[in-house]
Amino acid sequence: MKIFCAVRSVILKSIVVKSFSKSSAMVKYLDQQEAINIDNELFNEYQFTVDQLMELAGLSCATAIAKTYSNLENKSILVCCGPGNNGGDGLVCARHLKLFDFNPVICCPQPNEKELFNRLTNQCFLMDIPIIECTPEAAGIEEEFSFIVDAIFGFSFKPPIRRIFVPIIDYMKRTKLPIISIDIPSGWDVNEGKPDGGIEPEMLISLTAPKKCAESFTGKYHFLGGRFVPKRLQDKYNLQLPKYVGTELCVALH
Repeated sequence: MKIFCAVRSVILKSIVVKSFSKSSAMVKYLDQQEAINIDNELFNEYQFTVDQLMELAGLSCATAIAKTYSNLENKSILVCCGPGNNGGDGLVCARHLKLFDFNPVICCPQPNEKELFNRLTNQCFLMDIPIIECTPEAAGIEEEFSFIVDAIFGFSFKPPIRRIFVPIIDYMKRTKLPIISIDIPSGWDVNEGKPDGGIEPEMLISLTAPKKCAESFTGKYHFLGGRFVPKRLQDKYNLQLPKYVGTELCVALH
């Protein structure tokens, strides 16, 4: 009886693993134009605001990070934000990480002066989250922080990297700290993936649906976040998104 139960357990585990792998492989990876088209439909047809989607995306990113790194003794995080929507996701993520008992410091090499970003920045400031112009060569960064959140470039990125962002991207290439990239590892080609000498994040949090470049990702953790895509839109683009469990805002892809 014990032998039968043990064999049955092994078989069931094998079925579960195969089922998970199969469902993960079915998820559609979007090219750049498809990602842009879906975003445009969310804004125009479904009438989501940028604020809404940033809040949902940033919260899902913070949730995935908190789930993965909750046991760290030093919960200090350097959150590197660009001036676009990816950077806005990073600002929201930092705010929620603060609420999750992490200690974020925001680095903005090129602040965005638009009203939306001023609001997001002010919210972080009033929550006592330090905001700095990045100094990646400053002594002590490796000792002060546990990891880096990369929220510099999103799926609209086209190379080459602008000069103002070169120092922080070069720093992330060299650092021994784990990197968590939001939606796109900064500096990667959205369709083609990791360039020679590109950053190598330990964690990638894809938003809406994974992008083509995620096929090049070889880090430890890949999550999907941003639980806001209407079923009709999922069907139109054949996204085949994995099922979120219960009230979860993110789901592990591998």
